[in-house]
Amino acid sequence: MDFPAILSVMDRKKTVVVGMSGGVDSSVAAWLLQKQGFSVIGLFMKNWEEKDESGVCQSSKEWQDVQAVCDVLKIPCYSVNFTKEYWDGVFGHFLRELQLGYTPNPDILCNREIKFKALLDKALDLGADFLATGHYAQISMEDSSYSLCKAKDLSKDQTYFLYTLKEEVLSKVLFPIGHLEKKHLRKIAEESSLPTFNKKDSTGICFIGERNFKNFIKGYIPFQPGEFRTLSGKVVGRHDGVAYYTIGQRKGLGIGGPGQAWFVVKKDPANNIVFIEQGKDHAALYEQKLIASDPSWVNTPPKAPFSCAAKIRYRQEDNPCTITEVSEDKVTVVFERPQRAVTPRQSIVFYDNNKCIGGAMIVSAIP
Repeated sequence: MDFPAILSVMDRKKTVVVGMSGGVDSSVAAWLLQKQGFSVIGLFMKNWEEKDESGVCQSSKEWQDVQAVCDVLKIPCYSVNFTKEYWDGVFGHFLRELQLGYTPNPDILCNREIKFKALLDKALDLGADFLATGHYAQISMEDSSYSLCKAKDLSKDQTYFLYTLKEEVLSKVLFPIGHLEKKHLRKIAEESSLPTFNKKDSTGICFIGERNFKNFIKGYIPFQPGEFRTLSGKVVGRHDGVAYYTIGQRKGLGIGGPGQAWFVVKKDPANNIVFIEQGKDHAALYEQKLIASDPSWVNTPPKAPFSCAAKIRYRQEDNPCTITEVSEDKVTVVFERPQRAVTPRQSIVFYDNNKCIGGAMIVSAIP
């Protein structure tokens, strides 16, 4: 069995708290650390109390799965309630951004404010030396400097959601499964009799899961119907509210007719207008230059001009670009090729080969 290289240089007498979600990834993370000889404690965080569309309280089900895994591993496990912290630090912000007409990414905020702040603090309060999670990412250490690196299984890599983690945080964090491919991980879970070995991967936004997004959000943000218009100003339909649409969206517009499919190309929240055009490659969907705010760097900020790669959404290949301006609160980026659906309040994340060096929040494209 291969183990992450960083674990091989660590003192096995250390105590590691594993943030366990009830899924197979965190289950195997705990198993790997135990096999390496660490003292392991399972810690489940309850962030959401609402029942899903089937009337099931998902957090209660996940907690039961965590307990079942910890029973197999014969390790202690505890539950901590972060519902207030989650509402204040993540969900409230998510709703405010939607009401302003933006498309926020709460998973990134959850990692920064909850998993690697509140949960990390709790782990350290319990006397742990490290917090470990089931994220698909890796940490490298060279000359006492910690770097955030992509997972071996690039199809599962989650560094896009982790770019806000500073080097200081990385020094207290472990990602035990980052060197594994998903199929190998499931095999380990099955051979080790972990009850989560065949559990389906969670998808969707962390607190929404696989529920219908519009049905969920309308309980917090009332419908505010408005007009679908083309960029020339022609009214072509009615929408339910700008909060429910994002740049590049095709599904759920409810507009048929002849010709190519319709796509969201722009939003005007102040006037409650969603602009749409036909064709997935419409010119209005592509921009080559953008400005982003609130940059966060894992290590030392780069000096402009700096050539690297970046992605403007999770499921996207790295694209060559140049960071032409860097300041404390802003970066300007020029891509080699125009990017489709540059979306305000989504994150742009930067890579130097295999290393995730940081990211920023997209403000706007520059025509």
